[in-house]
Amino acid sequence: MRIKPGVARHKRQRRILKQVKGYRGGRHRRLKLAKEAIVRAGAQAYIGRRLRRREFRRLWIVRLNAAVRERGMNYSTFIRALKSAGVDLDRKQLATIAYEDAPAFDRFVEMDKAAL
Repeated sequence: MRIKPGVARHKRQRRILKQVKGYRGGRHRRLKLAKEAIVRAGAQAYIGRRLRRREFRRLWIVRLNAAVRERGMNYSTFIRALKSAGVDLDRKQLATIAYEDAPAFDRFVEMDKAAL
C-alpha cells in the first residue's frame, strides 16, 4: 500500500497561502502564483533592507553637514579632523548628538578646530 502525501501537502500549502494573505488577485488564492509572489517579495525585501541602510547613512551625512556648516566648517573637514583627533564615533551617533545635544556637538567642533 502506498502512502499519499495528503496531510503534508495540505500543511505546506496552508503555510504558503498564509504567507500571501492580503495579496491581490490570484496571488493569495492560487498556489503557483503564491509561490512566485513569495519569492519576489523576499527578493524585494532583501533589496529594501540594503536601500534602507544606504538612505539612513545619507540622512546622517546631511544632518551632520548642516550642523557643522552652522558652526563654520564643512562635512569633509569635520570628518577628517575627527579621524585625526582619534574620535571613534560613527555618523549615526554624531548625527544624534548634533540633533539632540547641541552643546556637546559644539565641543566636538571645537576639538576638531584645535586638531586642524
